Amino acid sequence: MKSLRFTLSVVLLLLSTLAFTQSPAPKPEAPKAAPPKTEAQKSFDALKTLAGEWEGAIDTDMPQAMKEKMGALKLNPMHVSMRVTSRGNVLVHEFQEAGTPLDATKYDHPVTMFFLEAEQLQLIHYCDAGNRPRMTGKLSPDGKTIEFEFIEVTGKNLDKHMQHAVFTILDADHHTEEWTFQMGDTPIRARFALRRKS
Repeated sequence: MKSLRFTLSVVLLLLSTLAFTQSPAPKPEAPKAAPPKTEAQKSFDALKTLAGEWEGAIDTDMPQAMKEKMGALKLNPMHVSMRVTSRGNVLVHEFQEAGTPLDATKYDHPVTMFFLEAEQLQLIHYCDAGNRPRMTGKLSPDGKTIEFEFIEVTGKNLDKHMQHAVFTILDADHHTEEWTFQMGDTPIRARFALRRKS
């Protein structure tokens, strides 16, 4: 009886092994295609290619009388630093006059954060004027220009704030930035022609 149970167990084991080996192997799932990128994602990806260190000349349409009053007759080149952070979710942009130390008590050093929110490319500009304008950006059809339109501003000095920005990618080592500062009723535009340093 014992040997009959043993034989029956071996036969059942063999039959189950054969059943498993003869059943068709499951087909591997085809890789799922990534959903197409939104316009906001394309805009953000384009901006992130600018990560690095940049320097270049600045030009402005500030009236001569205002330049004299502000002591801005000679405009020194600017240094721009951009870095991708937060696992790719934020691009940090920092301005400063080229060759100056990072001393916020003596020199301007505004910081701008670019990010995606609610299927829009947005920026918040932490201005030396003490306010935080927020803008939303759109990529041009040729994929080279991202233009930012004003949404709102919070903080102090609300009648003096950044109102508009345009980034134009010329090639991997050159881009321009145009920033419009709203001073009361007067828009003042500044254009930066930037060359990659690293």
